[in-house]
Amino acid sequence: MDARFLGIADLVEVPSVAVVVDVMRAFTVAAWAFAQGAEKIVLAGSLDEALALKARHPDWVTLKDGPPAPGFDAVNSPGLLRSVDLDGRTVVQKTTAGTVGALAVKEASLVLCAGFVVAEATAQLLRTRRSDRVTFVVTGEDGRAEEDLACAQYIARRVTEAGTDAAEFLRRAAESRAATELSEGVRQGVHSDDVALCLEVDRFPFAMVATLEGSLMVLRPHAVPSPTGDAPN
Repeated sequence: MDARFLGIADLVEVPSVAVVVDVMRAFTVAAWAFAQGAEKIVLAGSLDEALALKARHPDWVTLKDGPPAPGFDAVNSPGLLRSVDLDGRTVVQKTTAGTVGALAVKEASLVLCAGFVVAEATAQLLRTRRSDRVTFVVTGEDGRAEEDLACAQYIARRVTEAGTDAAEFLRRAAESRAATELSEGVRQGVHSDDVALCLEVDRFPFAMVATLEGSLMVLRPHAVPSPTGDAPN
């Protein structure tokens, strides 16, 4: 598999297959939202769009980066979201990097959103699709976020080497600027468990596929067969 690792600003053409990586915290949060029962996640292009969607659909759950804000129901924290019942709900997510990256490749034939928590499921879906060329979008810090690059490289390696050890990749992520800022309280809207939750490998048995549904970019969980051939529970 020919893997390319690009920042959002480096995307000069529409890739055929894109894996958009945001470990801390957008797509860890998205995975937790699905684990808590969310049916789908609408990726908003702006805070105003998220609020407009909420106005049209009062039952939808809106979340954003940073501290709580009027019109938003939750913040972009896996530690805080894990106790929220989202059964059957639609979530609207707007973040600084992750949602921006997904929208940047919305015309790709396959868009996956990923973090360590869905690494194997993402790699397995890429194996199943026999993707020859994959663009990994490193969303954080203008494409320089070490936690996102480490996760992207880990998933790419897992596509061809299923037994790849995660330890070194996790070490890089744990020592990243984002991990430090979350741990030291530099960022707002943070739970003390956020970093640890973002560094859990294969917590969930599904990949996350984003597709255009009308004018909206919608993320949904995609179950993949387990290595033994059984569907995950």
